[in-house]
Order: sequence, then structure tokens, then C-alpha cells
Amino acid sequence: MRGFYFITDATLSRAGNFNDVKNALKAGVGFIQYRNKYPDDKQAFREALRLRRLCKNVIFLVNDRVDIALAVGADGVHLGREDLPLKIARKLLGKKKIIGLTVHNLAQALQAERQGADYLGVAPIFKTGTKKDAGLPCGVGLIKKIKKHCRLPIVAIGGINLSNAEEVIRSGADCLCAISSVIVKQDVKKEIEKFQKFWESG
Repeated sequence: MRGFYFITDATLSRAGNFNDVKNALKAGVGFIQYRNKYPDDKQAFREALRLRRLCKNVIFLVNDRVDIALAVGADGVHLGREDLPLKIARKLLGKKKIIGLTVHNLAQALQAERQGADYLGVAPIFKTGTKKDAGLPCGVGLIKKIKKHCRLPIVAIGGINLSNAEEVIRSGADCLCAISSVIVKQDVKKEIEKFQKFWESG
């Protein structure tokens, strides 16, 4: 895993999830996470299926919903701390699917590695308004600490923008996500490309 990690957010999007994902793909993003809070399962399934078809050549993950991931043939899921336990999700999805897990400290990261997570979502790095229950910022220091003790790839998220992205990457993050710094802008593709350049420059 390496590069910009794109997560949908219909509540912030100017152009809608489908158009945002199309622009993310044009910008060369290799990881797409479908995150929705629809109370209507049929609506969530239909949108996830449409995005799955669009993301046939990249890693497509579903946030929280193991059932939706299975139904649309996603590459895996990303689980939060209050979601289905990783052990159960693995049993349902099988060994070949990708499971990412959000962690907020080193102990959680080590536990996730022992339980068989494929990558870690370390959050929130900085203060964020995108997710109200994100918790207190952990800072780039946690990325460095986890990197010393865990072998799993790290996806950094939370309050990341162009002014602090380089610091996040230098701390050891393999991928980063910047939702509000991208999808609220007029040109989503252009904004993502600005982040991609951090990896291109080494």
C-alpha cells in the first residue's frame, strides 16, 4: 500500500460519490473506500455495486458493512472500533479479503496485527471535523511508534491537508486520506494529484 487513499463522503461531496470516485481514479488512486451512513440498505447496496463496477482495477473496500462488501464482491472492508469484531469479519469474508482496522494507540495496533488485520487506519492524526466521534488527535508521533513495533501498512487519516501531509508521510504513513481537503473542492482530481506528488517526489 502506498499513495492517496480515497474515502467517499456524500454529506460533504459537491458532485456526488460516483463522480468523486471517477475523479479519484483519474488521479491514479489505487484504494477506494465506500463509506455511507444510509439507513436504507437497498440504497447502500445499489450505490456500492455501482462503485464496485467502476473500481474493477483498484482495491475497493466498504466501510463497516461486511454484508454489503460480500453482496457486491468488494475486495474487503474497513472496520471501526465499534464495528463487527475482526475475527468474525474474517470468518465471514475469508482469508483472501482485505480487512483494515482503525486504531488509536499502540496497544490497539499490536492487537490488530495479532488478530490478522491487513492494514491499520491510524486516526485521527490531527483535529478533524469530518467525523464527529473521531476522538482526540494522536499526532504523527503515534505513526512513528506503531511503525517501530508493527509490520502492517499504515493509512493515516484525520485533519490531513497539503500543509501537513509531508510530515505525515515522513513519519512513516504508507497512505493518507484527506477527505475534506479534496471532495469539497471544485476539481477533485486536481486536489488529489497535489497529494500524490508527495510520493512521486520521494
